[in-house]
Amino acid sequence: MNLFEHIKSILSQNEKYCKDGKLFKNVIVEDALKVEEELLSLLLSDDKAIQHFFTEVGKVLVFDKIKFQKFVSNKQFLPDSYTSFKNKIGLTANGGYLTEAKEVVLSWAYKDCVLEGGQSKDEQKLNEVFWNETLAPDEIDRLLEPKAFTNFKRYTDKGESTVKNISLEDNLIIKGNNLLALHSLKKVYKEKVKLIFIDPPYNTESDSFRYNDNFNHSTWLTFMKNRLEVAKELLSKDGLIWISLSDKEAHYLKVLADEVFDQDNFVSDVIWNSTKSVTNTAIISDAHTHILLYAKSKTNLKQNRTTFRLTADESKFSNPDNDPRGKWVADPFQVGGERPNQLFEITNPNTGKVYKPNPGSSWKNEKKVFDELMKDNRIVFGVSGDAGPQRKRFWSEAKERGQVTTTLWKKLPTTTNGTQHLKKIFKSKVFENPKPEGLMERIIQLSTSENDIVLDFFVGSGTTITTAHKMKRRYIGIEQMDYINEVTVPRVLSVIDGEQGGVSVNQNWSGGGSFVYMELMKHNISIIDLVNSSKTKEDLSKIWDNLSDEYFISYKLNSNYFNSESSEFESLSFKDMQMLLISLLDKNYLYVNYSDINDTSHNVPKEDILLTNKFYNNG
Repeated sequence: MNLFEHIKSILSQNEKYCKDGKLFKNVIVEDALKVEEELLSLLLSDDKAIQHFFTEVGKVLVFDKIKFQKFVSNKQFLPDSYTSFKNKIGLTANGGYLTEAKEVVLSWAYKDCVLEGGQSKDEQKLNEVFWNETLAPDEIDRLLEPKAFTNFKRYTDKGESTVKNISLEDNLIIKGNNLLALHSLKKVYKEKVKLIFIDPPYNTESDSFRYNDNFNHSTWLTFMKNRLEVAKELLSKDGLIWISLSDKEAHYLKVLADEVFDQDNFVSDVIWNSTKSVTNTAIISDAHTHILLYAKSKTNLKQNRTTFRLTADESKFSNPDNDPRGKWVADPFQVGGERPNQLFEITNPNTGKVYKPNPGSSWKNEKKVFDELMKDNRIVFGVSGDAGPQRKRFWSEAKERGQVTTTLWKKLPTTTNGTQHLKKIFKSKVFENPKPEGLMERIIQLSTSENDIVLDFFVGSGTTITTAHKMKRRYIGIEQMDYINEVTVPRVLSVIDGEQGGVSVNQNWSGGGSFVYMELMKHNISIIDLVNSSKTKEDLSKIWDNLSDEYFISYKLNSNYFNSESSEFESLSFKDMQMLLISLLDKNYLYVNYSDINDTSHNVPKEDILLTNKFYNNG
């Protein structure tokens, strides 16, 4: 019995609230808001009602009437899906659309749900359970519990080896559902990750987000909200998250991310000139990608601002006068804006020519400071000595301070195309539109220092982690698609072997390092994989015969279901047989929970128990 039916059965004890199976919602809501003793007495007689709608303060139980009102007021219950939001996307405040309130958030169907998002192949289309946060809290808690890990492997420049220990110093590549993996990481890495970069599916017909339902747009937003909320918990206090998006969803996600991270922590929308070719059939040809940047705390970020700078271009610096302080570049000594104490005349000592600031401008410094700069040989008058004043900026200073970047990124430190880079490694096209390492080099340089932790939970072909590896950052890459072992892992192995594409030359990369590969331990999801890979109805019938004995089936089914429905099952079409088998599985047992690791029914190998325990003990 789900929570709704359970509460309904309690309220049925009083005909004022429920009669002949019909709930009188208006009466219930009104009494809840008035905190009527008649209603509270019913609820306080039941442990489950107390658990969900009361909070213990000291020795007193406090009734959460707002939460209870929302629970009772749900207007519809879709199959395996529960939402209190209308099937419409719009800006809302306090539950109303487009009010004049200052604080505005994005609302959509299923916003109050958790979507696992479990596809493992690009071509999969899934109809998944949307677990409602109020109506299915037990299921959500179970779903998001830390998971057990398996198939541990350590890779170094000497090849693959057995994992004997695992620590926070290890780089990790994790295969499995990224939402569940993130919640598992939270036990160890909460507030330890300095940089998160994600390049999620853009929700276009050509990418991996293929949810075949009537709310594709809403489904994508729910999918992203669930992941951003736990990602925020992983970020360090001065951490940053960069989210790469196209115009399809960027502006919706901006409003959603403002809600998750707080609008005050929005840093910038970086526009990356990602496309060089022109689409002649387009009204206006796209040439850019949005990268939304948020800080965990912009206040903490400003306190550590020196790390948020690009490295100055050393090639622009030279030392024509053999200055003992090293290479320098001449910067203008004139700035915009008239300041009365910075409008003095400057005489070129070589030519005697007198210079004044242009109208509307002034010198960078007042006369006293200029005189000190002259004595310190920091003022030059052009290459030949016959021009206006300029100020020396030394390479040693520029290197330490760095330079401020802008929101428009046209040129990157390394211009190697991502697709060409992968073709060179794999000798064929193995991935659609991978990001170039030059892009990640800039983001990692702006956001981190050596040994900081970088996380990418849509790791794809592995550009984020290969660049992090070359830049001596620790990293965690998560990927649930099956190509992780065909593309991602082999690519990182090539980096360990000294691969020279991408940013290798910039970073003086010659190879080395290591990472640990591990997988979320499957349970029910293994039968889903088996169902999806089956070729005949006979294969599916064999799965049906063993389903109730070997896997966790939905609590909605009684033990005699399989015997009574066997003949009907075999009469279904192949596709319908697949759909039914998957629908019968308990979605809370797709992977083995860490709390169940010693349960003999899961047959978890001793070495996996040992290493999983060591992983979680790092926290």
